[in-house]
Amino acid sequence: MIKTKLTGAIVAAAFTLVAPATISSALAGAGHASGHGKPGKASAVTRTINVKMQDNFYEPNTIEVKPGETVKFVVTNKGQLVHEFNIGTPKMHKNHKAEMQMMAEHGVLEADRINRAAAKKMQAAMGHGMHNDPNSVLLEPGKSATIIWTFPKEAKIEFACNVPGHYEAGMVGVFALGS
Repeated sequence: MIKTKLTGAIVAAAFTLVAPATISSALAGAGHASGHGKPGKASAVTRTINVKMQDNFYEPNTIEVKPGETVKFVVTNKGQLVHEFNIGTPKMHKNHKAEMQMMAEHGVLEADRINRAAAKKMQAAMGHGMHNDPNSVLLEPGKSATIIWTFPKEAKIEFACNVPGHYEAGMVGVFALGS
């Protein structure tokens, strides 16, 4: 019980670290722009990479990929908090933070769970409640998901958790584009 209350307090404090942003500009599409690759096809996968999300870091935190390569990521949340694995450019992550902040403010993101009832209310009221993008998974503790992604020829791409406060706490990794 104490651990859950402490974890909730830590996440609540982390939410306050993120400065409010202009939601309308962040949701205008900039957060989901191209340039970071595209959804891949299972038939094109060249390898599978297992990614573990801990509180607040990834294992591994650097992943080498080849330009044009299609990779299957099996992402597992091994932490005690809700975490995200989101593939994008630094600018995309910056813009996506506003969306995640809005989800936290509407009670969708809780410390250790996703409140789906709150997501439905937010969806009904605002037309947005949960993101469902091919470059991102949002996972509760103990859950796993898969992303199949084809990498671009050139770009500065990273993977990050945009749950408020997590990116700032260091939950970000890089894709090293090799040859």
